[in-house]
Formats: sequence, structure tokens, C-alpha cells
Amino acid sequence: MTRLSVNINKIATLRNARGGHVPDLVKAAIDCERYGAQGITVHPRPDERHIRYRDVYELKPVVTTEFNIEGYPSRKFLELIAEIRPAQATLVPDPPNALTSNAGWNTIRHADFLKEVIAEIKSYGVRTSIFIETDEEMIYRAADSGTDRVELYTEPFAAQYPQDPEAAVAAFIKAAQAAHKAGLGINAGHDLSLENLKYFAQHIPHLLEVSIGHALISDALYFGLENTIQLYLRQLEL
Repeated sequence: MTRLSVNINKIATLRNARGGHVPDLVKAAIDCERYGAQGITVHPRPDERHIRYRDVYELKPVVTTEFNIEGYPSRKFLELIAEIRPAQATLVPDPPNALTSNAGWNTIRHADFLKEVIAEIKSYGVRTSIFIETDEEMIYRAADSGTDRVELYTEPFAAQYPQDPEAAVAAFIKAAQAAHKAGLGINAGHDLSLENLKYFAQHIPHLLEVSIGHALISDALYFGLENTIQLYLRQLEL
């Protein structure tokens, strides 16, 4: 079964909008796990507009499932990974002012840089994943970087899905096949939701993990957090 990692950035955004400690991010992470989530994802950004670096340290002792830390591999990020030693570090090519992750790595242009940072992260005993689009050459070159996994950037799938599901998923099937052939594990994330997750998971071979935040937390406003996590888990029961 594909694992569900809940990205709790949006909970931190809500807290930061008012200040203080409500909602309690640590409690939210504990509750997500208690309700069935098989991982917790955070993405600290340089401006700390949602997850703060302090949050990551506070989450470390309470996350009992897989802790996944996403981010651009700056020196500060790499130092955080060295200290926290999460289960997985997911590398994204975001500039500091990016609103959200909206592109995958160019694994040809950044080949030397990725090899260097991935070697460093793996020296800490941390699994690596890199955010990537469906270009098969980029995926094969990702394998050359030494990464353990790739995370398929699924916004294009989500955007096309309502009009033509079959066409929307086609490139992702080929990408997953290429990644598996290259010896890479396959994660996916960005704009996956209750509307499209089941179809995606049914069609993508060897899918190990999905990371979902915005849609899941938004659904929780209507359905409640426990019920929402169970609804998402059901989409992955293939």
C-alpha cells in the first residue's frame, strides 16, 4: 500500500496568522499519526512563513512515523538535516521567495550540485528524494545523482485530470516506469486530492509514498482531521 505523509505546513500558516500557539503544531502532528498517517512532512522556508525551524526541532522527538523534511538544499537546510536526521530529506529547487513548489530539478544542469548535497545527506544516514517532473532523461540523470527516490511533481496531472484523466496520467506512468527501471523509489505530491488520488494511485506503478498538505488540511475544515485522513487512506487501498 502506498504510504500517506501529511504535510502540516498549512496548520503552521494558520497559527502564524494569529501568533501564539493555536493551533498546536506538535499536537496536530501527533494526532495525524494517531489517525493513521504514515508520515509527517514539513517544508521550512527561509522566511519561516509557515513551518519555523524551531518547529522542526520540536517535532523531532514526537514524530514516530517517517519524518520527511522538504526544502532547497542551502547550507542552513543541510545543517538542519544533519541535526534532525529525519527518515527522508526531499530536495526542491525553490528560490527563497517561491509561493509553493512549482517545478522539478533540472538534473542535467545541476548534476554536480545534486551529487554533492545528496552525498552529504546520505552520510547522515538519511534517505534522499528529489522533486522532479516527468521528463524521462531528467529521471535517468536523477539516478546518477545518487538519490534514493524521486518525488513526481503532480500539479500538471491534477490540472488536466478533470478534463481527461487518461491523458493526465499518461506521462506519469512513463515517468514511474523510467524511475523504477533506473532503480529509484517513487514518491509523488502537489495538488493530489480526494478527487484525483485514487485514480493516480491505481495507475502509477511502484508508488511508495504520497505527500499531501493543502488539499487534506482544507478538507479537514469540513470533514474533521481524523475523518479526512481516513478518507485519504481509503483512496490508497487498491
